[in-house]
Amino acid sequence: MPTHRIHHRTVTVRGLDVYYREAGPADAPVLLLLHGFPSSSHMFRDLIPLLADGYRVIAPDHIGFGRSAAPDASVFRYTFDELAAVTEEFTQLLGLERYALYIQDYGAPIGLRLALARPDRVTAVVTQNGNAYEEGLGAEAWAPVLALIERRTPETEAPVREIYTPDGVKWQYLHGVPDPSLVSPDAYEHDAARLARPGQTAIQLDLISDYGSNFALYPAFHAYFRESRVPLLAVWGAHDEIFVPEGALAFRRDLPEAEIHLLPTGHFALETHADQIASLMRDFLTRRLP
Repeated sequence: MPTHRIHHRTVTVRGLDVYYREAGPADAPVLLLLHGFPSSSHMFRDLIPLLADGYRVIAPDHIGFGRSAAPDASVFRYTFDELAAVTEEFTQLLGLERYALYIQDYGAPIGLRLALARPDRVTAVVTQNGNAYEEGLGAEAWAPVLALIERRTPETEAPVREIYTPDGVKWQYLHGVPDPSLVSPDAYEHDAARLARPGQTAIQLDLISDYGSNFALYPAFHAYFRESRVPLLAVWGAHDEIFVPEGALAFRRDLPEAEIHLLPTGHFALETHADQIASLMRDFLTRRLP
């Protein structure tokens, strides 16, 4: 059976179904791909086959996203701590003792929590518009979110709710892309359909309201980088207005040997540059994995 074939599987964590995509040899080095908002492992559909001949590639959907369970916000605490805890248990169930992380958007604070808890398990970090520095926050895009974090009221929720509309999702995919015709509508329509499910707005408002907990961990993330010297590759959409390129360049402050590539695209760089990102990852991982 060709190793690039993608398997679609589900495991139970804390009584909740966690869906994941997996491809590649069972005994190969592991790549754990952690998606961002508002996507799912669907965002890795082009990348996985490009890497699966030499790596065991695993991409779960976070709780509340994609095909994983999405319990009501009244019965599950949607915080980044909780999503990271579920992801950690997921890695244990799959027996993932060592893995390189690919982190994007929400996947960054989730994956970096895993690294803080078990730095011995993380062999490398690939960050694709996955932020860990204050200068990486685009001022206009983050203004309504920061207001919501400071004080959650119906008034501060209102502009953030626009992010969850079909137009809001489409903007995240198309802004900063020089040729929007290269972005498949399947991508943003898939995410918009998932966000339209009952209960999703409450789930996503709870989670984004908790984003301030990530800012509080930034000093710990930076200390982890300095102390671990983890090999880090940044492949970043240079035109991203959500996590701006200054966030990519900032990694060199704590990891002087970080390899940074700014690509001429937006927030979802894999939609237009999957081949290039896969090539950069292969070169980086071949040279830098222990």
